[in-house]
Amino acid sequence: MEIASTLNCTQCGGELHLDEGQSFVTCPYCSSTVYVDKAQVVFHWYLAPTLDEAKARGALARWMAGNQTVKDLDKKSRLTSIAFAYFPVWLFKRRTPAGKEELFLEPAAATSVSEIKSLKLLAGDLRRYQDDLEAEAQAPTVPLQAALGWLSGRGTPLNEIVERSLVHIPLFTCKYTFQDKTYTALVEAGTGAVLANLFPAKSEAPYLVAGIAAAVVFLCLATFPVIGAIAGGSGMMLGLLACSGLGVIAAPTLFAVAAWVAAKV
Repeated sequence: MEIASTLNCTQCGGELHLDEGQSFVTCPYCSSTVYVDKAQVVFHWYLAPTLDEAKARGALARWMAGNQTVKDLDKKSRLTSIAFAYFPVWLFKRRTPAGKEELFLEPAAATSVSEIKSLKLLAGDLRRYQDDLEAEAQAPTVPLQAALGWLSGRGTPLNEIVERSLVHIPLFTCKYTFQDKTYTALVEAGTGAVLANLFPAKSEAPYLVAGIAAAVVFLCLATFPVIGAIAGGSGMMLGLLACSGLGVIAAPTLFAVAAWVAAKV
């Protein structure tokens, strides 16, 4: 199977340049119209980077300071290395019998960050691969048939795959340490997206404890009117007053506890 960003005319052998989404191309040398079955041709593209190393570091720092990671990870971690390379991925376009189109990504080389499959690539952002990128490009080591096998194993009919491409995407591989452990995060240099499988995530336990405590407190308060009603007389009214009064006190207290947990975790 051919991997190319250009094709040759079947009539005169002249070089043809096919754009994304194009099935018919006119030869500039002999004017022949050539039909390309893109299910049998693998095109080679690359995604141009828009971030340099300084901006990639900034994107990583913003991700570390976000809601997914532990408090102050951007300040408490130490970046040990950052390296740039064009990483290869297989890009597949599927067209269902109903006419719906879907894109799938599969790594074309070994990587510890499987989240790379969640990247969103737009056809308009892809460019023809240039030979001068070879020095920074990682060679594909995962065969096309293996990637197709992964798709098939997840229930994607291979006869619905209408386009196959090899795309080199610009990635900064960042290694950092936190509490004597080393982690890896990828910064996609085209959009600034940060990808990571394992990272120091926020602990859910403090939030669960705060939530359970709030539920227990208000459940107890809700029993006051019930107990008052059972007691009879004006007990229900007294229960409602007690519930309201204690609720006014409990609400800001529990809110303060939740704010403290959010600030510390």
